[in-house]
Amino acid sequence: MKHYLLSVAFLLSCFTAIQAQSQFSLNPSSAKFVYTLNAINALYVTKVNDDKLVSSAIVGMLNDLDPHSVYIPKDEVERMNEPLEGSFDGVGIQFQMLEDTLYVVQTISGCPAAKVGILPGDRIIYIQDTLVAGVKMQNSDIMRRLRGPRGSIVNVKVLRRGVPSLIDFSITRDKIPLYSVDASYMLDPQTGYIKINSFGATTFKEFMEAFNKLKTEGMKDLVIDLQGNGGGYLNAAIDLANEFLQKGNEIVHTQGVHQPRTNYYATGSGDFQTGKLIVLIDEYTASASEIFTGAMQDWDRALVVGRRSFGKGLVQRPVILPDGSMLRLTTAHYYTPSGRCIQKPYKDGFVKYDEDIMLRYKRGEFEHADSIHFADSLKYKTLRLGRTVYGGGGIMPDIFVPLDTITFTNYLRDIIAKGIVNKVIMQYIDQNRKTLSKEYATFKSFNEHYSIPDTVFKQIIQSATDQKITFNAKQYGLSKSLLKTQLKALIANDLWGRTDYYRIMNSDNEIVRKAVSILETPGAYTHLIDVKDRY
Repeated sequence: MKHYLLSVAFLLSCFTAIQAQSQFSLNPSSAKFVYTLNAINALYVTKVNDDKLVSSAIVGMLNDLDPHSVYIPKDEVERMNEPLEGSFDGVGIQFQMLEDTLYVVQTISGCPAAKVGILPGDRIIYIQDTLVAGVKMQNSDIMRRLRGPRGSIVNVKVLRRGVPSLIDFSITRDKIPLYSVDASYMLDPQTGYIKINSFGATTFKEFMEAFNKLKTEGMKDLVIDLQGNGGGYLNAAIDLANEFLQKGNEIVHTQGVHQPRTNYYATGSGDFQTGKLIVLIDEYTASASEIFTGAMQDWDRALVVGRRSFGKGLVQRPVILPDGSMLRLTTAHYYTPSGRCIQKPYKDGFVKYDEDIMLRYKRGEFEHADSIHFADSLKYKTLRLGRTVYGGGGIMPDIFVPLDTITFTNYLRDIIAKGIVNKVIMQYIDQNRKTLSKEYATFKSFNEHYSIPDTVFKQIIQSATDQKITFNAKQYGLSKSLLKTQLKALIANDLWGRTDYYRIMNSDNEIVRKAVSILETPGAYTHLIDVKDRY
């Protein structure tokens, strides 16, 4: 009896303590959970790990909600936020593991590694006296060793081609910017192009810097590329949308059971409220990107070109737990100005939800617009011209561009997935960096005159064969032009940076080429944006 009374007293005391710590009141169901946990602690036959039990229970609860409500352990919270916060503490290099050696692809201009003299092509052999070459170290372990508090010092030993011994560097860590604008340049004398990879804390600032630079170069029309942009911060999307909409135009509204409707409006202070605008999207364009795209489409402010976007329209609130771990909890839905819900359905379960992109591909959605079917209940009207647009998940573009399934063959997919293309071209750059830099002093010269030597293609084929990828002459022939473009773009990225990488890649990007064609054809933009019904 004494043991029983002690157990009850223990359970009650634990329950009271947990209840006092929580900002949310405990209903009978949550009380049952707390009692169960404490009963396990007090009575179970062997010692249990509280953290593991609770984490598993939280994950189980969230799995009954929606695909995007998740639990994030404490040690992953900071790392998860870094891509959107715009910076982290480190040394400022882009690296790749090449034959078990840490190969410096680029140093970030103005950052610690560049300041002390580390160069692209250098191989880092030691970090703080720990050998990192030839030991098959994971990328996450490399990053953990290079990163650290701002002001702290990390010592590295570097092997440089042409230098007989290792070079010692002491690098003082600092804030390293993470850029969300990948590229900006002029597509033609009056059309600017800006590629945004995510919507983070610095996106609007980066965008405006790129935008203003393009204006000085004569930009009158603009293409914003959101292909592959998985989203980010709502406020970043709102700030960007504000640049293109008139005062009082709704940008987006949110609503949930516990969150009353909240509307977000343009202030009318934007710098580009009248020029021709095209937004590029694909099946991986999601969340904040869809908010921006939906607003542009609903107000007939932009022509949307590409393929139907992902369909992620859930408002998520971070809930910090007492131990520093976090819930990313869905609290509302996003709706475009016309009332379309961006979120695609998930009532058939998370497995089908996760397989949605593949199912769309198998249905032919990526190749034929008429493979996409919309119920009449999913039809909405734009707010200025009364064009038909579609709800039900994602943003359907105004102009559909099919996926290139001819040149992107299974053979090319396999050699890219195995890392063969990157490995071979990095080796080639490493061996020929001085020659390339000498012969092609500018990107313009490189772009106009350089071609990939046959030896590189032969090395790719041989490396693929060595990794048990059977050579397919027909598929190789179909893919060779695209492979040439990718290889040349990778060299440009190494020698000149991300903008010039996209200059080359976009020459083979059908969605970008379609946008350019529309803007170059007299009257095409005005005609296409006024088409009342499509699909």
